[in-house]
Amino acid sequence: MTPHPLLEVTEVARTEPYLRAVGEVFRAFRDQDSGCVSYGVRRADGERWFVKEATTDAAQRSLNRAWAFHRAVRHPAIVTQLHRFATGDGRTAVVMPWRQGESLYSPAPLRHAGPLARFQALPVPRVLHAIDHLLDAHLAVEAAGFVAVDLYDGAFLYDFDAGELHLIDLDEYRPGPFVLQADRLPGSRRFMGPEEWQRGSTIDTRTTVHALGRAVRLLLNTAGEKPTWRGTAAQLGLAERATRPEPAERFTTVAELTAAWRSAVH
Repeated sequence: MTPHPLLEVTEVARTEPYLRAVGEVFRAFRDQDSGCVSYGVRRADGERWFVKEATTDAAQRSLNRAWAFHRAVRHPAIVTQLHRFATGDGRTAVVMPWRQGESLYSPAPLRHAGPLARFQALPVPRVLHAIDHLLDAHLAVEAAGFVAVDLYDGAFLYDFDAGELHLIDLDEYRPGPFVLQADRLPGSRRFMGPEEWQRGSTIDTRTTVHALGRAVRLLLNTAGEKPTWRGTAAQLGLAERATRPEPAERFTTVAELTAAWRSAVH
């Protein structure tokens, strides 16, 4: 049986020429802040794949971290890394299934007119369905002993036709708890807790709770210069508790937050 050219290859001299030889590169994502270059590849049989390669040492460290994360955490909402292969420069590339959808991240000038605004205009039950998948995925993250780092709306890929949320680029997630040895963690200040900016602070599941609370606030708000909360008062209270500045005043675990949220929804 012929080996699968993406799931069984062990090494290639140059990634993009190889991908073009085994399929059609229908999308390319270059000039990424992460230092990675990514490709959407369509095989002759119609299979579509997402291939992400490291082009810098920092990007390689991130891919290594992500590889360990995806070996430990599996959930239907998390787009997993299935395979990796060596590239000619001594780095690696990873292969993931392609997922249809639109990133909910938009630069600030476009935030009120892009996919996020479209998502925020969906009927509330569809938004709540997406939030439930987000929380459920992070139950799996927590159960595996990992904490969320660099979770923001760029990790949210939403399929408007299927009504499903996919989580991508969770490359900075890492085992926790741990003590921050740098001046800050990577991430968007819109989602980060105060402890992520303090060298010597403890990063644990309460940090994940904070990021999830920020996500809930974003997803259940309306778009516009003055967002309006679309959920209930009880749900707003839960989101506010999740994002308190002091970690000790938040929900202590994702499981606790999720149980309270589901009780408030149902």
